[in-house]
Amino acid sequence: MAIVRAAAPKPAAARQFARAPSALVAIAPNRHRAFRASVAAKAAYGKDEKGDYPSLDYRIFFKDGEKAISPWHDVPLYNADGTCNFICEIPKETKAKMEVATDEPLTPIKQDTKKGKLRDYPYNINWNYGMLPRTWEDPGHEHPEMKVMGDNDPVDVVEIGSAQREMGSVVPVKPVGVYAMIDDGELDWKVIAIAADDPKAKDVNDVADVEKHFPGELEKIRVWFRDYKTPDGKPQNAFGLNDECMDKAYTMAVIEETSGFYDKLKSGARENDKGLSLE
Repeated sequence: MAIVRAAAPKPAAARQFARAPSALVAIAPNRHRAFRASVAAKAAYGKDEKGDYPSLDYRIFFKDGEKAISPWHDVPLYNADGTCNFICEIPKETKAKMEVATDEPLTPIKQDTKKGKLRDYPYNINWNYGMLPRTWEDPGHEHPEMKVMGDNDPVDVVEIGSAQREMGSVVPVKPVGVYAMIDDGELDWKVIAIAADDPKAKDVNDVADVEKHFPGELEKIRVWFRDYKTPDGKPQNAFGLNDECMDKAYTMAVIEETSGFYDKLKSGARENDKGLSLE
């Protein structure tokens, strides 16, 4: 059974933000403006697929009307109803390792590569998987408790709802928990969320509700991410915070903190020394 922490100390750098979403935006003026600007969850963004799938050239570009946009930079993190936007990179029950290309202009979705070959997971991922826009795990920031740096990527999301989501879709979700995965010595947060339109969403508001309505699912997620590299002869991934899935308050603090890291990167207050595309 997964270990669930109902109330937990907050990350030191984000402790002041770990409150209900309404308090979060009241404390953070920059995020408050972005939050208010997103009056309602957008129904859909357009997609422009380039190249054959699967191939090294395949890309999914995003559009807002006729305007080309970046899923990382131009899709808002927060919606006015308290949900967050989830960019689906990998639909559930598939295994092509798709990701937002943070080093390419307009940051399209592409398939990851290794030694010039397309990369797949060794087996299907059992949940919709993707990222939160306008977040960034700063590789120059050391977590005060775990003593590891961020992995230089947006925050990952594991969406546990019943529907398979389309690659490149933008889905409003309710974040309810987070695992602190440590991958090759880097911190790689895994936010657990449920789509706002899922039939069970109304009953799932915190991490304890996941165990109640999806018994055993948190442990399945932890084991999947712990073990997925082992078929290639690599060691298991580790988890900080005693392997625990932290509660919603802690999760929202992580999201707020990594949104702050992103803001500094995008504004130039934090040097872009990793070759990321900020357009």
